[in-house]
Amino acid sequence: MSGAVARCGKLGLGALLMSTLLLAAALTPVEAQPPGSIWTVRTELLESYSEIAVGELNGQIYVIGGYPQTRRYVDTVQVYDSAAGRWSYTTPAPQPLHHTMTTSVNGKLYLIGGEISADGFANQGFYINTVYEYDPATAVWTQKAPMPTARSAGATDVIDGKIYVAGGRPPQGSDFAVYDPAADTWRVLPDLPTQRNHLAAAAIGGKLYVAGGRFGGGVGSEMTDILEIYDPATNTWSRGAPLLERRAGLNGVAARGCFYTFGGEGNDPHPLGIFANNEVYNPVTDSWQSLEPIPVPVHGVTGAAYVDGWIHLPGGGISRGGNSGATIHQVFRADVACE
Repeated sequence: MSGAVARCGKLGLGALLMSTLLLAAALTPVEAQPPGSIWTVRTELLESYSEIAVGELNGQIYVIGGYPQTRRYVDTVQVYDSAAGRWSYTTPAPQPLHHTMTTSVNGKLYLIGGEISADGFANQGFYINTVYEYDPATAVWTQKAPMPTARSAGATDVIDGKIYVAGGRPPQGSDFAVYDPAADTWRVLPDLPTQRNHLAAAAIGGKLYVAGGRFGGGVGSEMTDILEIYDPATNTWSRGAPLLERRAGLNGVAARGCFYTFGGEGNDPHPLGIFANNEVYNPVTDSWQSLEPIPVPVHGVTGAAYVDGWIHLPGGGISRGGNSGATIHQVFRADVACE
């Protein structure tokens, strides 16, 4: 911890806040936390970015794109080897981008959509519909069939070998489509009932669960607590119990049959405009439970990774807005099971 504090003079107020919160979390006795779960940290990222995409493939955690404080977005791909506990770089993404989405299926990683701009800075951008496939055996990216519509800030997960992508910044907030990697084809599905962006999604038991988000394209717009559930068997949406609090900029992951959602970016009066929420949804009981908060609240992370019983939340913004990326790598052991 002393090393993190020593760097604060160089990294500024955001890093100082992060180090302070980490120190407080480290001093909290394990016995004082609710049974069944615990927070800790792993090796820090190599570079700090916000509005990144996080995916997992064969125990390797990928952090793709985003932008630092300068808001000049990048094509950087950082990879964490969960067995060795270290980060490295792999082949950059085919283009710099931010607010993109990633997931894995059949031994490949897919990078879907996102946002770019003419000047290379994350302002007044436009959305893209590109799809790239990454093969870890060759470290090569290959362009695939594009999405039916261009969009950023959506959410994605996999059911039966197919990739579902929900939501996005307006006017693509209701867009919903599925990609078949084997056929390299897309199919448009019934609209997401509540249009939104900066949302979280997870596939559990053959259904897609979509939670939270905001209605407008930018920070400060109205947030939602809505949970909507898509069933591919019937090609229909239904409504589940809402989040315990309205949140945007949150991320989520499926673990042990549960839907865990973390963090988020909100409006005043939340401290620094960031949520520390850690909420888990049980599809069996259609109910949410609040767990211990994130030691360092973050947003600007699309997706998380569940490896060997731990949920990894690498990086993210630590203050309101997109230019506060951190190198922190928080992990959460989730023993609560919904199976």
